[in-house]
Amino acid sequence: HVILIAFAVDSPDSLDNVTQKWIEEVRSICGKAIPVLLVACKTDLRNKALANGSFSSDRYIDKATGERVATSIGARGYFETSALLSQGVDNLFESATRSAVLTRDQGHGGVGAAYDRDGNDSKTHGGRRKEKEKDVSKCCVVM
Repeated sequence: HVILIAFAVDSPDSLDNVTQKWIEEVRSICGKAIPVLLVACKTDLRNKALANGSFSSDRYIDKATGERVATSIGARGYFETSALLSQGVDNLFESATRSAVLTRDQGHGGVGAAYDRDGNDSKTHGGRRKEKEKDVSKCCVVM
């Protein structure tokens, strides 16, 4: 598992919500072992504002601010993306996949106990997962 928390670079409020709301909610539900990646979206808008001289630090989030917030929330990484221009998206998902695999290999595969494909608790080598937990998805999406 890996959590992506996204904010829009043209919405300072969305970055405030990362520190004031989303990281606390993610950590309370998913714990601290699940890696978090902070994702800046719509960077094409910031770059356009920089190019045409309309950039204002109270209207756009710069890269340094995003990196500081990523560090302050304990994110494993910070990524800047533009879906419109297809920039940074592939790198983000490659890093997310890598983080999820590394976390799983280190024994932090999800919320609660780790289970194999047959529902056996991998820590007790054969203990059965509760029936009510078998179909429960332990995944978060925060936008």
